[in-house]
Amino acid sequence: MGDFFFEVIAEDPSTQARAGLLSTPHGMVETPVFMPVGTQGTVKALSPRDLKECGVQIVLSNTYHLYLRPGPELVEKAGGLHRFAGWEGPILTDSGGYQVFSLADLSKVTEEGVTFQSHWDGSFHLFTPEKVIQVEKMLGADIVMPLDRCLPYPSPYEEAKLANELTIKWAQRCKEEMGEGEGQALFGIVQGSTYKELREDCSRRLVEMGFPGYAIGGLSVGEPKSAMYEMLQVVLPHLPVDKPRYLMGVGMPADLVRCVGWGVDMFDCVIPTRNGRNGTLFTWKGKLVVKNAEYASQFVPPDPECGCYTCQNFSRAYLRHLFQAGELLGPRLATLHNIYFFTQLMAQMREAIKEKRFSDWRRNFLSIYEGKDLSSA
Repeated sequence: MGDFFFEVIAEDPSTQARAGLLSTPHGMVETPVFMPVGTQGTVKALSPRDLKECGVQIVLSNTYHLYLRPGPELVEKAGGLHRFAGWEGPILTDSGGYQVFSLADLSKVTEEGVTFQSHWDGSFHLFTPEKVIQVEKMLGADIVMPLDRCLPYPSPYEEAKLANELTIKWAQRCKEEMGEGEGQALFGIVQGSTYKELREDCSRRLVEMGFPGYAIGGLSVGEPKSAMYEMLQVVLPHLPVDKPRYLMGVGMPADLVRCVGWGVDMFDCVIPTRNGRNGTLFTWKGKLVVKNAEYASQFVPPDPECGCYTCQNFSRAYLRHLFQAGELLGPRLATLHNIYFFTQLMAQMREAIKEKRFSDWRRNFLSIYEGKDLSSA
């Protein structure tokens, strides 16, 4: 695994929140951390310089999409994904298991792997656990994920049990294919739908295999939020305290705050970028849909408490104008703000944990953030 290690450096005394340092071959990451999603080697609307200036530490890309285009051979020829994409910091690559779930009509799952039809050109491909690791090695990410079996909600128990067995078998095959890793760290992914015993079984068996980090997948796929919270609290006590814990695909600010309080270290989601492109900004007092008519003559920053480039230079009225006019700058400025907000949210949580005041910080944030209407703020 080369330069990969994780250390917990602070813990909040009244919650399970912890702050840590995650070392990778491309730099140190302070946790808890949010990873913007750069599915195809780019975080939509932003440059690597934008990300760095926003305080982003690590980004996520997707093996499935990069495999289809431009292809791992080309990325490897360019010197790996870091050099190809112009991003010097750490990168995590997802395996494509979620894409198999989301594009179920184009795929067939067997014990060997997943046969799928490209949503771009209709060509057929086979992803085995070994193939996924081979592709991720060519991409050269710092943290890589194994092929797993993600199910929709709700799923029958027997189907979830079979999917769990596949996830565990595939994890072992990925681990064997990874070998020493050569500077890459392979995380295990806990599945099990919303069944307590399956989640516990998957957690236990993956921990016995011994991974340098553990992800929790298969949540935020349509289940009630209460079920997501319940499964998370089922899994976390079974994961090693000295390894990073990564909750996949969860990204609403209130969820991040609650989940950090339960001991999650890493997150990724398209929430900040997708919402930004659609004209929704996250602020310290809630969501602001800047396209709405009530902002047409509000000549104040989108978030007066924010230090991002967008809020320091432009008004709500101007952003609304950009969206109304269909100008590309609108989605770009909104996305930049959202990514900055998410990095600052995580930074404030890290600081609160180190100062052993996270519980009070969380209570204050949630009381202000949830249920606020910013139309007259």
